[in-house]
Amino acid sequence: MKRSFALLLIVPLLIAVIGTGCERAEEAKVAGKGSAKTEQSVSAPRNEPARSETVREPVRDIRTHEYPSFADLVEKLKPSVVNISTTSVVKPRGFRDRQRKGPFGENDPFEEFFKKFFENQPQQEYKRQGLGSGFIISEDGYVVTNYHVVDQAVDISVILENGDKYEAKVIGKDPKTDLAVVKFEPQQKLQTVSFGDSDNLRIGDWVLAVGNPFGLGYTVTAGIVSAKGRSLGLGAYDDFIQTDASLNPGNSGGPLFNLNGEVVGVNTAIVAQGQGIGFAIPIKMAEFVINQLKSGGKVVRGWLGVYVQELTPEIASGLSLKENDGVLVSDVTPGSPADKAGIKRGDVVLEFDGKKVNEVSDLTNMAAVAEPGADVTMKLLHDGKPKDLTVKLTEFPDEGVPADEEERAEEQLGLSVKELTPQIARNFNLSTERGVIITDVVDGSPAEDAGLRPGDVIIEIDKNKINDLDQYSAAISNAKPGSTVLVLVKRGDNTVYSALRIGGGAEKSQSN
Repeated sequence: MKRSFALLLIVPLLIAVIGTGCERAEEAKVAGKGSAKTEQSVSAPRNEPARSETVREPVRDIRTHEYPSFADLVEKLKPSVVNISTTSVVKPRGFRDRQRKGPFGENDPFEEFFKKFFENQPQQEYKRQGLGSGFIISEDGYVVTNYHVVDQAVDISVILENGDKYEAKVIGKDPKTDLAVVKFEPQQKLQTVSFGDSDNLRIGDWVLAVGNPFGLGYTVTAGIVSAKGRSLGLGAYDDFIQTDASLNPGNSGGPLFNLNGEVVGVNTAIVAQGQGIGFAIPIKMAEFVINQLKSGGKVVRGWLGVYVQELTPEIASGLSLKENDGVLVSDVTPGSPADKAGIKRGDVVLEFDGKKVNEVSDLTNMAAVAEPGADVTMKLLHDGKPKDLTVKLTEFPDEGVPADEEERAEEQLGLSVKELTPQIARNFNLSTERGVIITDVVDGSPAEDAGLRPGDVIIEIDKNKINDLDQYSAAISNAKPGSTVLVLVKRGDNTVYSALRIGGGAEKSQSN
């Protein structure tokens, strides 16, 4: 079980970014090796196998009893799909190549975890070429792709199916959902895609992936929907479609089509060690983000202000609940819309705005797409009794400080962090699922002087709770140079205070 969690944990940083073909060459080999699906370039002639007793019969369409061919459909769709080529300038974080100090010596259980993220860091700035895919959403040149395909890109080229190449610029990007919209100026009207209804997809439905794997050009693969609602631990808005249509580095940002020729997903992630395991963002979620990025360059989300978890039969029994429907409120942010409406820790959310809440992702996604300022009705169980209330949503708080400011803060303090997810917590048997985990500490840095260690989970800064990376970044950036902040960390089963000096040495930490 632990191994499977580790596999999912490294998806976002090691093999999830399937759009950057050049720098993912080794992982591409792993991902493509022994694939059960056969990729066929759309522009290449089709080679029919010789008939023999050993040739497996093609799968028949169970509705028409004919051999299915997607050729006509692909011919219609491919002008709406583009290849994306990028050039990025990589700036190394100088302190990460120094010796890392761990609390467990040679038997440090986090060693492999940190090694995966930080080994072989480059020593100087260099240019990196990337490849990805995208699809056209307007006749005048708006294209959807993945955030990780164009993030940090200084040059972006869009290549059409007919070979025409255009320079493009980013209109907006959203790292929380790994989506971006870019724009170029075409010389003619373009063919656009149509959006389908990903909510109506069924497990077993046929899907087609069109994109640019390995920079080979237009390639199509076919498969079925393997699962829905998959969570990979990539963020709060995980709700992936799993498909066995072959996806490889370079497919990132490309469309996943249904047999009506409608986009039902945005191809985003793969598991390199697996075969036939690819993931796509449902278009129902993506459309909300795409429309906002296209019109305003950023995403404005509704905010409820609760932390929720799955309501298991065991927890339901412990709360004396007869059923385990809904999701359990584990915490409420002070001053949030939920707090003002009277939602309490231990409440069970059954419905949000008239829609049933069955999974944690249901509530997260429904609140996110609701308009700030809207009044929404909610059905709860409070102390086991039904309760109806109305919540006035507000805009989701500031997404955090700019990346360059966060990098400067890390270099000044001599430590780096990663947001703690339930998957990471379970994988390393951590007793908390909130906060940020320290992944690196530099010799002689303020962080080391303060007694901080890799594997520590920061849960408070200056007595303010730290639940995620945004709160950590804001707390560090608000501290004045030369000042000292009180950091509370979770270390194993203990909590430890450290006095961290911003921009200089540190006072020795004290533990309680």
